[in-house]
Amino acid sequence: MSQATRTPKPPIVRETSSSPSGDVALGLLPLVAVSLTTCWMLARPTSHVLLAVAPYVALGALLLLRLPPSHPGPGLGPGNRLTLARATLVLPLAAPAFMPGVVTGTGYWWLVVLSAIALVLDALDGPLARRTETVSAFGARFDMELDAFLLVALSVLLWRTGKAGSWVLLIGGLRYAFVLGGILWPRLRGELPPRRRRKVICAVQGIVLVVGLAPVILPALATVIAALALLLLVYSFAVDTWWLAAGGISLRPSRNPSNVDAA
Repeated sequence: MSQATRTPKPPIVRETSSSPSGDVALGLLPLVAVSLTTCWMLARPTSHVLLAVAPYVALGALLLLRLPPSHPGPGLGPGNRLTLARATLVLPLAAPAFMPGVVTGTGYWWLVVLSAIALVLDALDGPLARRTETVSAFGARFDMELDAFLLVALSVLLWRTGKAGSWVLLIGGLRYAFVLGGILWPRLRGELPPRRRRKVICAVQGIVLVVGLAPVILPALATVIAALALLLLVYSFAVDTWWLAAGGISLRPSRNPSNVDAA
């Protein structure tokens, strides 16, 4: 008696989110959770959750509008999902930077924890996109803009602690000044060759600002390390500005766009 031939069953593919809008909507859950916890840790009214939700909704709408039709999916793609997850941490920690009220030591520790997690995740979204072969210029830009906004928020928070003068705001503002300079002087909008220097110096800025926020760090030490970080950042921008001003030609684009950071 012969045994019947069995046709193997096709593998089951499970999709956690099949559309970009689904990814954005899913991000609201951790965003609200982190925002409520932040309000509790900083002794702020729960209505302040809207200070994180409103920018997130605007961010989500912008992502959906700017997402290229040919973007590798499903949804936003693994790397961009991780970047969006970072946004659910960055927006709640940024809200206290722009609203009145005194942050206590416990509150600052909470902001340090959120910032540290966001910085760790920043080191993972690019490799994840490369591993899943979903690297894109769109994802690189999303990652870069979120990094820039995080530096703005952290520099404002450090300034508000009184540990550093208003000059520390330059850490978050230089990148936007560079973009503005490109509007006034088109040569600054030229393509820059990929450099690890930018990524390293950008990471240093975030680490220094987070360390400076820690309540155990004395103002004198926070001032010194922030000043050194700012000098590195000014050097990086000066090198790039000089290269563009000298008429540097555009090099071939990087094969890994997620590695290209503005610093």
